[in-house]
Amino acid sequence: MTATIDPAKVKELTEREGAKLDAKLTKSREMYAKARVHLCNGVASSYQLRDPWPIYVDHGEGAKVWDVDGNEYYDFHNGFGAMVQGHANPEIGKAIADRFPKGTHFALPDEDDFVVADELTQRFGLPKWRFTNSGSEATMDAIRIARAYTHRDPIMKIFGSYHGHHDAVMVSIVGDYENIGDKKHLKSIPYGAGIPKSMVPLTVPVPFNDADSLEFRIREMETDGNPPACLIMEACLMNMSIVPPEPGYLEKVREITKRHGMVLIFDEVKTGLTIGPGGATKLFGVTPDLVTMAKAISGGLPMGAIGGTEEVMSVVESGEVYQVGTYSGNPLCVAAARANLEKVLTPEAYKHFDELNSYLMEGCGEVVKKYGFPGYSIGFGAKGCVTFSPHKIVDYVTFKQGQRTDLNQLCWLYAMNNGVFMTPGREEEWTLSVAHDKAACDAYIGAFEKMAHDVTSD
Repeated sequence: MTATIDPAKVKELTEREGAKLDAKLTKSREMYAKARVHLCNGVASSYQLRDPWPIYVDHGEGAKVWDVDGNEYYDFHNGFGAMVQGHANPEIGKAIADRFPKGTHFALPDEDDFVVADELTQRFGLPKWRFTNSGSEATMDAIRIARAYTHRDPIMKIFGSYHGHHDAVMVSIVGDYENIGDKKHLKSIPYGAGIPKSMVPLTVPVPFNDADSLEFRIREMETDGNPPACLIMEACLMNMSIVPPEPGYLEKVREITKRHGMVLIFDEVKTGLTIGPGGATKLFGVTPDLVTMAKAISGGLPMGAIGGTEEVMSVVESGEVYQVGTYSGNPLCVAAARANLEKVLTPEAYKHFDELNSYLMEGCGEVVKKYGFPGYSIGFGAKGCVTFSPHKIVDYVTFKQGQRTDLNQLCWLYAMNNGVFMTPGREEEWTLSVAHDKAACDAYIGAFEKMAHDVTSD
């Protein structure tokens, strides 16, 4: 039986836990006053904001981070999922230290470039690769490649998914689910200001886990004389908690896109190297035309990658598409990526992720059952979460229908006040690292249980 959650109780606990946390962050408050003078909002990215002030970090080691106030946390945020290697991993550190005396930038290729490309080919089954400096760059270039290959301009994406901060994909990420259109005609909604009005209609959103609606919209666009160049999607959604593909869905998407001459892009910025050695591509057994990666690839250094088939990547090899970047293939980043792939993210690491993630999901699931808490645990590899929804989430609409932002915020506060660092105020999944252990998971489960107990108690 699911417990009834009193919003007034949630608000009361949120105010209490918020005040408790703020009292521990006095140096962050002082630093914020200095930082905001010349740094917009006192942060380098809007995703680092927190009300009433940001949390400034001092250092990290292994599975833990320390803020400037000296508060110690098990880190399950891990830099938005980038640090599966753990902080200050010695193998990554050695690779960077060995590379640094040889020079840090030349804008020329070196041996590590093709060694990393070879390793990624083995893991993902795609034979051609290029490197970028971030996930946003990777998805931006992948879309350009798809447009050049198909000679088409419109693109498709999944409503509610995030693929970086360039104009083409800053569309239909969030919206009032009662005002986003029907599943066959979802609206193209710009995400914030500064997105050219002429760009927005070129990005057509479709629902996740609904192959019929996808094909209906493709056929409609073909009838209108504007067939789409590609579908860019996460094979397993990671921007609204975690939403896996329903059985057979990805296979249908692969068949539909191929039949309509579209390029299928799997955005594996979050899933690549985290939910398995070959990401979602290998885990779910469906191979796209292009795959994009970043985050977990280079041990905390800025790097992204695009992998593709010989056929689609031919427009890069022929010179039709200028896939460029001064820092692409930066020696420090690629040296770190090589060490990461060869020495850190080994078969033993993935066994560790699977065992630890199962332990964490089972522990959280027991808390849900014990207190009749609304939600369920779900995850793969190094990624997992507790979704605060009384029903199964399969797409954006069901996510918004079951979303409890008040519980997300409260859960975050309890985690922070009990030594567990998570992404501030967002519906993000946890990310494990090779340095995490059962003690770290017990801390996470314990913080969650304290919150569940307090919310459901009389």
